Amino acid sequence: HRSLYHLKEADPHAFAIPRLIGQAKASFVAVEFDEYGGGRGAHVHQQLFADLMDAAGLDPAYLAYLEHVPADALASVNLMSLFGLHRELRGASIGHFASIEITSSPGSRRLVDALERMGAPQSCVSFYREHIEADAVHEQVVRTDVVGDLVAREPHLERDVVFGIRARDVVEDRLASHVMACWKAGRSSLRRPLT
Repeated sequence: HRSLYHLKEADPHAFAIPRLIGQAKASFVAVEFDEYGGGRGAHVHQQLFADLMDAAGLDPAYLAYLEHVPADALASVNLMSLFGLHRELRGASIGHFASIEITSSPGSRRLVDALERMGAPQSCVSFYREHIEADAVHEQVVRTDVVGDLVAREPHLERDVVFGIRARDVVEDRLASHVMACWKAGRSSLRRPLT
């Protein structure tokens, strides 16, 4: 499910860069710089996830599992792309981005703990470990310097920022509900089995 998002992580949000000004722009670019590995190709988050997939015996190519994932997984990625591609939705794009950065660190911590208990390969753990530390810092920067500055400069975008946060919650909750319902029913949440 997550390969569709994580193998293009940060790309749709990058469309917001030319649509921001001032501190919001500078801080957003600083966070995106981290998402793109801080100048180190091996640390690009997309690459870390590709390494995770490879270590788990999965195809790390972008869209390799497009035909396998349910519509709810596509909705999550399409929402991010929709916001990124439309200037008038820049507030929603920033809200979506903020929601990810603010919520990912605790979940990443739980995944690191679980993967380590399972003895997973280090490449599987590294992606989530990176998100524990990086996103804990990003959370504060995004709250104050990106969202705070954007809304202070353009108060009319506050509703759009909130919309981006809530829209992400809706699509993520739908995907989570689908996955959990399938697991409870003892079946795969994928549309077709991986071969």
